[in-house]
Amino acid sequence: MKRSNRIFARCLALMAISAALQLSPAARAETDMQIQEKALRAREQSQLGDGMDHSAHGASRTAGRFRGVFYGYLPCQEKDCDGIKMTLSLNAKNNYLLVIQPAKPLNRESFEKGKYQWDDNEGILLLAPNREAPQRRLAIKDESTLLYLTGDGRHLSGEQDRYLLRRSDQADHREVHIH
Repeated sequence: MKRSNRIFARCLALMAISAALQLSPAARAETDMQIQEKALRAREQSQLGDGMDHSAHGASRTAGRFRGVFYGYLPCQEKDCDGIKMTLSLNAKNNYLLVIQPAKPLNRESFEKGKYQWDDNEGILLLAPNREAPQRRLAIKDESTLLYLTGDGRHLSGEQDRYLLRRSDQADHREVHIH
């Protein structure tokens, strides 16, 4: 009798858990991009304090406060490399984080941190790394698109659309298929 009571109690508990799971809404996991964007918007709102959406302003009017996460898939010149996945994060204190991942066998992500500054007159974003490494330059096409340039600010050879980094809220998607 005790055994049948225990089996009945377990079945009853299992049915209760099943019913609770069916009634609760399905859990939806956010992507890392959505979480980063949500955190960035919350940080901006808390720093600005005015509750206004400033995303509609042009790059020249907000260049000193421009920030966001930019993604791109650039051509690669190395052997057995299909491209380079770049993620550039610009924050409110003019700090940046650049993550570079070549699409090749035995690839390793590299990280670069430093300060960035805008040159409104030239329409250039200058990345100055913390460690001894060359500065990087990107042309400001608009508030959501940057064009990767050579270290001295010239356009790279080939089709320029292949060197674009787009802000995450404007990019089609950030997933890249890498072999």
